[in-house]
Amino acid sequence: MTREELVNLERLMNYISWQFLRKKEWKDVSKIEWAHVSAEFNTLLEKQRKKGKVPTALLSFGDNYFYEHLVIKKLKPWKNRTAVATISTPSFSRLNTIANVLGYTNYIDFINTASEGFPFHELKIGIPLAPVNHKLLEHLVGYWYCYNRNLPMRGEKEEDRIWRSSLEIYRSGDEYLVERTGRDNHMYYGKITSYANYLFIIMNSTTFIRQRHFVGRLKDVEEKMKQPGFQINELSFISTCVSFSEEPIALYEIFDRVPNLKNFQKTSVDLPFDSPLLPPSIMAHLKDVRENRIMEH
Repeated sequence: MTREELVNLERLMNYISWQFLRKKEWKDVSKIEWAHVSAEFNTLLEKQRKKGKVPTALLSFGDNYFYEHLVIKKLKPWKNRTAVATISTPSFSRLNTIANVLGYTNYIDFINTASEGFPFHELKIGIPLAPVNHKLLEHLVGYWYCYNRNLPMRGEKEEDRIWRSSLEIYRSGDEYLVERTGRDNHMYYGKITSYANYLFIIMNSTTFIRQRHFVGRLKDVEEKMKQPGFQINELSFISTCVSFSEEPIALYEIFDRVPNLKNFQKTSVDLPFDSPLLPPSIMAHLKDVRENRIMEH
């Protein structure tokens, strides 16, 4: 292998470490955890086979493929200063399969477009209205789908298009972070904080500067969270985002908690109004175009 090939392979393994285990580097992942990753890849591969998104001939991953073939035989020797020319090249078809499962067209597509990590430190969010409501933020940790009305595709009627993105809220140290998918492997990343019963999110894009701000309020949430078994399953936000045509769009968004994590897919899709994937409560919100979209500057 060449040094460049090993650098790209390390990027891939770091990317997988973060996406599946929230660990920044492949060196932080144990053998058992890599076996877990292999199992997750096989599950995702089978889902994509059923949907016809990948060839049926693609082989599943063995329990120790990532650890033995990529970590032990490639990355560790490289880091131990083994001559790169003596390290064998991994199967390119296998790397393509990995990239497919991650949502990329192929391994080259991953190399050209994948971000090594989100610069969360560049996002500043501090609104000192009251002490941070850590209890509420911890309650919101988890997986969500978020919905907004977006501009229609060419040839479609505006009311026929709803955008659904997958979103995760998770804790990192003392901060609460947000990751959200977009179309064609586009990603948003952000921070979320809360004061009293107000929520604030600042979010940015991986591919272009398109910063977004979200403001929401959960009425009487402090009292409701004292009730046994109470869970917040839906959040409503006023969000600001300027489109490429400089029109303020998507100023009303709804986050819907995913009830079954096994069915959660980290992807973004277009949904028609009659889609069974569109919850009735969200459908009712989005039908009200005048209230949920700014039509003028």
